[in-house]
Amino acid sequence: MRFWKRKTSIVQIKKVSTEQMELETAKEILQEVFHARPSDVEYMILSRLEERGCRQECEEGSWPATFCVGE
Repeated sequence: MRFWKRKTSIVQIKKVSTEQMELETAKEILQEVFHARPSDVEYMILSRLEERGCRQECEEGSWPATFCVGE
């Protein structure tokens, strides 16, 4: 009887935070639901974050970082 030796492959496990995993999963879901490209999904997420940031600034009543006096 002949025994075959299998080559064992070493799998490198990357330490990934749960937030990173959730973000990647959300991106994949958005790509599937909206039939969007990865770049479109990135744009959607960034737009939402910017929108949320503006709303939070307005709610807090903070002044804008820059402004100009009318002409």
